[in-house]
Amino acid sequence: MITAQTIQQITNRIDIIDVVGEFVKLKKRGTNYIGNCPFHNEKSPSFTVSPAKEIYKCFGCGKSGNSITFLMEHEKYSYVESLRWLAARYNIEVEETESSPAQKIAQQVADSLYAINHFAMEFFMKQYWETESGETIAQSYMQHRGFLRPIVEKFKIGYNPSEKDSLAKALIQNQFNPELFAKTGLVVERNGEWQDNYRDRIIFPIHNTTGKVIGFGARQIAKNDKSPKYINSPENDIYVKSKVLYGSYFARTSIDKLNECLLVEGYTDVVSLHQAGIENVVASGGTSLTIDQLRLIKKYTQNLTIIYDGDAAGVKAALRGLDMALEEGLNVQLVLIPDKEDPDSYVNKVGPDAFRDFVASAKKDFILFQLEVQLKEVGNDLNKKNTLVNQIAETLSKINKPEDFTKLQEYVKKCSSLLRIDETGLTQLVNKFKRDKIVKEEKKMSYDEAAILMPSFPPSQNETDDNDLLIDRDLTHEKNLVRVVIEFGNEVLEDGRKVSTWIWDEMESFPLENPDMIHLMQAYKNWQEEGKMPNGKTLQYHEDENVQKWVLALFAPEHELSQRWDEKLGIKKKVEEKNFLVEVEISLMYFKLRKVKKMIEQNQMDLENAKPADELHLLQIHKHLKQVERDLTQNIGTVIFK
Repeated sequence: MITAQTIQQITNRIDIIDVVGEFVKLKKRGTNYIGNCPFHNEKSPSFTVSPAKEIYKCFGCGKSGNSITFLMEHEKYSYVESLRWLAARYNIEVEETESSPAQKIAQQVADSLYAINHFAMEFFMKQYWETESGETIAQSYMQHRGFLRPIVEKFKIGYNPSEKDSLAKALIQNQFNPELFAKTGLVVERNGEWQDNYRDRIIFPIHNTTGKVIGFGARQIAKNDKSPKYINSPENDIYVKSKVLYGSYFARTSIDKLNECLLVEGYTDVVSLHQAGIENVVASGGTSLTIDQLRLIKKYTQNLTIIYDGDAAGVKAALRGLDMALEEGLNVQLVLIPDKEDPDSYVNKVGPDAFRDFVASAKKDFILFQLEVQLKEVGNDLNKKNTLVNQIAETLSKINKPEDFTKLQEYVKKCSSLLRIDETGLTQLVNKFKRDKIVKEEKKMSYDEAAILMPSFPPSQNETDDNDLLIDRDLTHEKNLVRVVIEFGNEVLEDGRKVSTWIWDEMESFPLENPDMIHLMQAYKNWQEEGKMPNGKTLQYHEDENVQKWVLALFAPEHELSQRWDEKLGIKKKVEEKNFLVEVEISLMYFKLRKVKKMIEQNQMDLENAKPADELHLLQIHKHLKQVERDLTQNIGTVIFK
């Protein structure tokens, strides 16, 4: 976490005209500044920035905020990323709170890798533009491919000469840490000396979404070179391939503005399309799409158009990652480039306008395209068709967001028509896959996934089957909460309420079920109303023998749940050393969590016996309950470990 002092330093230094002016051309008008709104298309400026109030407001689309919210909205940065961007701009050292020695070392390594990569990028650019080999080899190659100087400069493309250690020498001369060289992949150690890894190659820097260089892609130039066509940076502390899309830093604004992301395979595809003025494009690097890459796209748009080669390999590559894209709620379409072309060659062949027209007219729905392709392979084979029906049903089951219900129904209608099967039958099969997934996920999670946060508390060895006081494990948390009320209920909170009143307010939507616990709580309330002081000691002498028995049972040492938490969770503090509010809070959350789990179990039973018309509603209930369950689990962990 960034310290409060650092945040204060940043906010004190912010100049909103400086920040917004980085992205919007502003003109002074009176005491304010105006410009064309970056959040919607407009010809007459309605975007106003007030330096006095440190806010912006668009009178066209209604967007408003301050410097930090501007970066979050325009650049899609998180709050912390926005703060770091501002800190870097104003040369403010970011201090972290509670950083462990390991965290500090990790941050130092990351900073060093960023520094090495930045130096290497500058080195490669200098070799490209300012050396003889760069001019005769690298520039000639790029010009032959049709890449002009402005686009090369925009993407910071460079060149590493054929000498074995030109970059390695430069890194060492500038006193970079050799221990980190191998992590970057830029240089490797051979025969006891550092040598360049990307010799005689065009270098494509890979930027993260904040513009920092995190890795490189190096393309061979010589046709007779038997080495791999591309060499990419190895994964390290700052570069994880599955979380990166090439060109995202340069494309993010255009993707957001056009509300569509074009996805291609290679670096040169991205650069060529940008040069043609088509800037809402990123590349996957020829690998299968990952969930992190899809979520990166989703930060900017819900609409993904995949543009791949039209050959068999291109089709196969395009179909990878489909189910994940559907689960993320993305609207996916596919464009296949004809005549054995790729996006790079095709845009150069037909020109930007024709390329845009082709993409607009050639878009195919991803699911329906997949079905059409597979139907041709299936032919009249009934076994293969049965497999295909199940595969399509499983794919459609990934469309699971309530707001996509209409879209799912339309897919079911179209797919059943293409497959020539009953629409109701396909609907039921889709719902079966949804139910199976829910059951599978619950088996994975249940208490096991969060065992450290949700330990089970079996009866003590001293208990027998005849002793029914605490043998019902399902009611363990209910009984523990009653114990907490009796132990701490008379304590007074800062707002003047008693702890018992607070607990009862929290229990309003989660009533007790056990008759004995209800009876015990009623006895507690009666004593309170009579002005008596009910607690673990006084209630042992209650006139009702059942109350006496339960109080003695609940306060027996082996049933003190808080001690069990200490044992299960490895917390060494003694119970009496804890703030009682923490124990009350945890007990309340465990109690609610158990109630929610029982609701989920009941809803699952209802779902198994539901009519097709009721299944969506029950699935929505299930989704809501699971979210409540996750929130409670997370909150329990936060309280226990804070």
